[in-house]
Amino acid sequence: MQTTLAPAFRNTPAGEAAEHILRTCVHCGFCSATCPTYQLLGDELDSPRGRIYQIKQVLEGERPTRRTQIHLDRCLTCRACETTCPSGVRYAQLLEVGRQQVENRVQRPLKERIERWLALTLLPYPRRFATLVRIGRLARPLLPKRLADKLPAAVASPPPLASSPTCGRRMLLLEGCVQPALDPTINAAARNVLARLGIALDAVPEAGCCGAMPQHLSAEHQALDMMRRNIDAWWPAIEAGTEAIVITASACAVTVKAYGRLLRDDPAYRERAARVSEMTKDLVEILEGEALTPLGRAEADHPPIAFHAPCTLQHGERLQGRVEALLTRLGYRLTPVPDAHLCCGASGTYSLFQPDIARRLRTNKLAALESGKPALIATANIGCLNDLRSASPLPVIHWIRLLERLTAPATSASTD
Repeated sequence: MQTTLAPAFRNTPAGEAAEHILRTCVHCGFCSATCPTYQLLGDELDSPRGRIYQIKQVLEGERPTRRTQIHLDRCLTCRACETTCPSGVRYAQLLEVGRQQVENRVQRPLKERIERWLALTLLPYPRRFATLVRIGRLARPLLPKRLADKLPAAVASPPPLASSPTCGRRMLLLEGCVQPALDPTINAAARNVLARLGIALDAVPEAGCCGAMPQHLSAEHQALDMMRRNIDAWWPAIEAGTEAIVITASACAVTVKAYGRLLRDDPAYRERAARVSEMTKDLVEILEGEALTPLGRAEADHPPIAFHAPCTLQHGERLQGRVEALLTRLGYRLTPVPDAHLCCGASGTYSLFQPDIARRLRTNKLAALESGKPALIATANIGCLNDLRSASPLPVIHWIRLLERLTAPATSASTD
């Protein structure tokens, strides 16, 4: 696509990156076929191609409007368009630039400014969010339904932790910001499963939110500060020889894997950020390379399971089919899921700020997941899990808990 940047954007890192991405787009429209918002709304401006054109106009000097902001806000950042694009357009990176420019130049209505400030002040901070969840559960009858539905009726207690290996392999675990409060069983299950394989997972209390939430809300400085804090927190363990940084939430994994790109212009952090990105692994990337005999296998009569592949797993990390293959390897039966590439509508804070679109997408996703008559739904990201769980008649869990339930064979006792 021919592009002529306005003088304000020429010779800037953001402008140069955006121009390169824009020039790779040939406006073929293949992306529209897999865009959830275009499928629902039928508006070209709510398709990747339409949003790219709007961002191009802004970068070429046209003044953005509130209408521009609304169309960019409606994007889920699911990145299904990137998987579909034959030209390799890095749409999500272009959207980051476009949203930031529009955010800087278009003032939001007061209600939206307050909502986004509250989200940025409360959600990415584990202690604040845990307190918010406790208060919310007490005040649940008084809350608007769309907020009450986000709160689990009860927070499950994590299982007892297995004894960690005292020697051998060690990896870091990102606890996350909302996951410990919404479902503490996930990280506990990851620790227990890896302990049975002789791998210890160490949490670093000083590490917090990965930065995804403020990044998606165009709070760039807050996001980068969180990323730098995590790098500082992890670096002593990295220097001491930790093997990997393991992440159980695919949305966090795809963000930490991007630290090297996001901090490439920071001379104090660029090298360490690149190292952190190289070391970051989604949980499935660790397990699929291990001998899993110590875990055992699912029983032959185990009821079928539907797996929801989060967008961040399949389109962001490009790990399509990897969790499904691992579960099948361990004896689980998976049901087919029509249109598995489409977003469930959770998408971080999207379901809070775009509730109508998110609700329609969730309804469609649950219908697809339930079509194969599974006994439960498994997924790989806390945002998807919590949103699906709020409306599903079936149990919704993280897939690592299926591995924790496996009965280890007697011959593996020495490896536990």
